[in-house]
Amino acid sequence: MAILTHLDEQGAARMVDVSDKAATTREALAEGRVAMAPETLELIVSGNAKKGDVLGAARLAGIMAAKRTHELIPLCHPLLLTKVEVEVAPDPALPGLHVTARVKVTGQTGVEMEALTAVSVACLTIYDMAKAADRGMRIEGIRLLEKSGGRSGLFRAE
Repeated sequence: MAILTHLDEQGAARMVDVSDKAATTREALAEGRVAMAPETLELIVSGNAKKGDVLGAARLAGIMAAKRTHELIPLCHPLLLTKVEVEVAPDPALPGLHVTARVKVTGQTGVEMEALTAVSVACLTIYDMAKAADRGMRIEGIRLLEKSGGRSGLFRAE
């Protein structure tokens, strides 16, 4: 059975002690989608959304969120991130937007939560900026695709 590292012997929440871990390069990639009406996607891609540049705002919001993850998720360590890259790409087959975030650090703990937070906030920003046109949008499929570095090594989602 897997051990939940954020619980002590009594089951109380705790921040994991990473002081004995080696500082290594760690990277994580996460994804998510915002499904919407085809007309909403066209509105966003054409740059005619009422609130402005949805794609640019979502990228910036995701980057800012990654940097502040430790303020949002109670047991996350504050990290000196060395890279945060957020991509927002139209997906006409969805229809909607596909969001990815790649986060990198050289440190003692991973950046999975930072990548997932970046994707989540970028998706929420898209929803916020386009909700006047389409309240039926759906945020879907937020997940970790890949992580590398640290003791547990490489993980790739199937």
